[in-house]
Amino acid sequence: MTIHSADEFVRLRYSDDPANYQRAAGEEAAVDVWHDVINRYPDARMWVAQNKTVPLEILAILVSDADAEVRRMVVMKRKLTPDLLDQLAMDDDESIRMRVAMHKNVAEETLQRLRDDSWDRIREVVTERLGDSN
Repeated sequence: MTIHSADEFVRLRYSDDPANYQRAAGEEAAVDVWHDVINRYPDARMWVAQNKTVPLEILAILVSDADAEVRRMVVMKRKLTPDLLDQLAMDDDESIRMRVAMHKNVAEETLQRLRDDSWDRIREVVTERLGDSN
């Protein structure tokens, strides 16, 4: 099945029926539908990021969302590219930077930059990931 409109996505996501909620979390939608949700339903952006099929093109928009909760949901996506992770590595929210440091797709250059992070726990994770040789 496919989600055909922003209105359908919002209806599914905020439904009391768990089957509808699951559809919102796992079904595909066209890129223009995702754009429409982001533009018309700002409160649903986090749920767009949560969708298992949301394309990288949409995640690239949500990487710079004003809401840290949306960015937190984005940084947890396995399919993030090193470029998107590099953008998130500069986030003001330390929990987002921590997720970048732990992400499997993070580039070594990004880890090197996080080596000097203001939060000591991030620095520890980065040092462990880079090893003692760097």
